[in-house]
Amino acid sequence: MNRYLALTFLIFLMTATAMAQETQWQVAGDKLITSWAEQVNPEKPMPEYPRPQMVRDSYHNLNGLWDYAVQGKAEAQPSSFEGKIMVPFAIESALSGVGQRVGQDSTLWYKTTFTLPRAMRRKNVLLHFGAVDWETEVFVNGESVGKHQGGYDPFFFDITAQLKGNGAQELVVKVWDPTNDGPQPRGKQVKDPEGIWYTPVTGIWQTVWLEAVPETHILHTKNTPDVDNNTFTVAAEVANPQAGDQLRVKIMEEGNTVAEQTVAAGEEASVSLENPTLWSPDNPHLYDLDIALVRNGKVVDAVQSYGAMRKISMEPDENGIQRMMFNNEFVFQYGPLDQGWWPDGLYTAPTDEALLFDIEKTKEMGFNMIRKHVKVEPARWYYYCDSVGMLVWQDMPSGDMGNRWNPRPGVVGIGTEKDRTEESEKIFRTEWQAIMDANYNFPSIVVWVPFNEAWGQFNTEEITNWTMEYDPTRLVNSASGGNFFPVGHIMDLHNYPDPAMPDPALFGKERTIVLGEFGGLGLPVEGHTWQQKDNWGYQSFKNKEELMERYEQLIEDLAPLIPKGLSAAVYTQTTDVEVEVNGLMTYDRKEMKFSPEELSKLHQKLYNAQIVRGK
Repeated sequence: MNRYLALTFLIFLMTATAMAQETQWQVAGDKLITSWAEQVNPEKPMPEYPRPQMVRDSYHNLNGLWDYAVQGKAEAQPSSFEGKIMVPFAIESALSGVGQRVGQDSTLWYKTTFTLPRAMRRKNVLLHFGAVDWETEVFVNGESVGKHQGGYDPFFFDITAQLKGNGAQELVVKVWDPTNDGPQPRGKQVKDPEGIWYTPVTGIWQTVWLEAVPETHILHTKNTPDVDNNTFTVAAEVANPQAGDQLRVKIMEEGNTVAEQTVAAGEEASVSLENPTLWSPDNPHLYDLDIALVRNGKVVDAVQSYGAMRKISMEPDENGIQRMMFNNEFVFQYGPLDQGWWPDGLYTAPTDEALLFDIEKTKEMGFNMIRKHVKVEPARWYYYCDSVGMLVWQDMPSGDMGNRWNPRPGVVGIGTEKDRTEESEKIFRTEWQAIMDANYNFPSIVVWVPFNEAWGQFNTEEITNWTMEYDPTRLVNSASGGNFFPVGHIMDLHNYPDPAMPDPALFGKERTIVLGEFGGLGLPVEGHTWQQKDNWGYQSFKNKEELMERYEQLIEDLAPLIPKGLSAAVYTQTTDVEVEVNGLMTYDRKEMKFSPEELSKLHQKLYNAQIVRGK
């Protein structure tokens, strides 16, 4: 075969392969989609490195078209599969290519094969899952390598012993998710979506990937800034350490080492920084970290990370009202309620560019904070918040709901706590700790929120006190919007549509006062709604001009509350979500309902509000 024919044949094979992939996958259903859907590559969806806080050179992405089957919960592994599903998109999503519900009586099975890259051989191989909702069992070459419960935290298995030779390896994943028929954290997912409750998310919804590590390797790091003492502490959990192993931490800036310390493996390295640059929304300065395990002068394992010098705290002002302080100064925190839903990917953004888009637009609109509402995002989302300078309040996803709600602080005898089973409580505690562990290193996160309103709220004082003790570096908002207990750092009121706040004289002496939700102004934009009619907002408008006029009034009413004691406010919400049309953007992100420039200018009056600090 001459060179011309060989080249022609190669082009034919490449074209045929691409066409075959296309015929195996297409967007499912006829619902709204984003413009990024056209950019999704079914062969390599979400190819970006998924763990920016702990980077190794060794990386092999397993996203793509896998086999899938849905069958009865009691049935064994299927011998044949129904078709192709695109990982990492939930089976109910359009971008999965399936668009099918599962439910508590069925299990979702996945199957794929992979070949280990040559560079990963003769090392320990770890199989990572960014997130799978909800109960997962993983099989490699027919052998179960482990189970995991939790829809919002990353997990991995060491699959070294299950690998066979250098050829194709079989990976099977079994998932069961009862949605709102179970007690597990599930956020806004319900089997029958309506109003503020949305489509279920079942199965793999974040990146699946492999990495190879030496026998002795870094499992996890914990990075803690101390602004008052100009130190940055790094602790590392190490697998299979040997006597004499050391942990070396370098803090770097623009490629230059600015501080370094070496300690015994298992000890904390507390590195002093001279005149450190503080991280803030106005100056999101990040330091690079080189963290290495050293044995007899040689590096055994190393990861690249980053960190920031920043502090979140509270102090009283001249009137004795507690204020949220950032880097020892009062900074009014204002941002949208951000639920992180996508019309085509549900929990999963179509592309990495889309994931960043919401954050950048929020920044352009003049917000300095995001409340991530009853959902946890992939690590890259928090990395982008760290990079662009966005404060984050992180909610725990709700579950096991049904108790009564007291929407007003100080009202006794209305709200109740949920009487959870022992299993339900254990599920909550385990996943909340895992979420905090997984996201501890992101400097953008400044507030933990264990409960939203009364949604599954239980043992509030115990859970809040545990959260405060487990992470004393952040503030804890025990129950955003109630039910209210005298615990935590924050008293948080929800009020729609107009701004309001709890009485500072009654509640502000021991806790900061915040408006955890308000607004919710609705505007359906024709051609950009989840359904043609019966869309919903807390207060609806006919056009953008009316919407902006009402929003301006909200800001005018909000600003005077700041000198009186208000420390933060959260506007509902970033985007429309399914039948909710109260977003700053449409659900498909194709239409801005407000001018970002006008909003940014308008919001400055909130940040310019003056208070006097106490002594």
